[in-house]
Amino acid sequence: MYSVLAACSFGLRGILYHWSSQQSLNRNVLLCGTFFMGALISGSCALLLHQAWTVSALIGVQMGLFSFGANASMFKGFAVGKASLVAILTGLPSVVVVFVAYLIWDERLNIMQFLAFVIIVIGILVVRYSNDITLKNLQGAGWGALALILFAANDLSSKWTTLVAAPFFPTLFCMFATGTVCFGLWWLRDQKQSNHQQPAQVKVAAATGWTERRTFLFGMIVGITNVVGMIFILHGFDHGKAGLVSAVVALNVLIVLLYTRFVLKDKFSKMEQSGLALAFIGIIMMKVVAS
Repeated sequence: MYSVLAACSFGLRGILYHWSSQQSLNRNVLLCGTFFMGALISGSCALLLHQAWTVSALIGVQMGLFSFGANASMFKGFAVGKASLVAILTGLPSVVVVFVAYLIWDERLNIMQFLAFVIIVIGILVVRYSNDITLKNLQGAGWGALALILFAANDLSSKWTTLVAAPFFPTLFCMFATGTVCFGLWWLRDQKQSNHQQPAQVKVAAATGWTERRTFLFGMIVGITNVVGMIFILHGFDHGKAGLVSAVVALNVLIVLLYTRFVLKDKFSKMEQSGLALAFIGIIMMKVVAS
């Protein structure tokens, strides 16, 4: 249940990201606002609930660095390579999570759980598959693979916080504060470069109404969906197996796909329909196994 709720939250975040990607705005300003809102909410909750600020909360710094690196790598991959290939690679962190969780924590899946996991992963891959990928057309594969590893590392770090009973909101605060600092520094770097090299782009962004202040505030709105998703996913890792939780949360891409179908009126290909069906079959199988 927590995993599905996390997928819905991250799916809503994905819809907002998808919409904002069509606007002339600075993505680093947007993400800085997103992480800042997460830090604000989690920090406030930690103070209101009087949660202890223990050393284990610093795992959140690691989570923030992994999250920043994963997003930066993903965006770089989209910029220099095939978007379809990068999308496929960033849909596979759960495979790494299952393998590493087995090696580190001896976390095993029974036959039915493993079958459900495989079906969900296949469903995700089918949805993201593109026929224009060939062995000669693998631009961005390195950045996509790096994003895959870092997204998986973030999931494993999240699971680790539950195993060591790290304080919930202080850990999230450390994660979001770290991400805020990283994207903030990148934002400052962009400012310096734009002032010297790309003044026209700054004028275009201002002309469309997407000032840095407005972009940052919109990022804070996106940040609400992000922090809610993190709350749900940490509860999911606390109650379930890392690989299964990671796989279900990766289904947030299906939420975005449903948005493009019913709101933007895009048509599903047969491949996408098959992927959706497989993913939902996997979810049902997990529900049957759990009951």
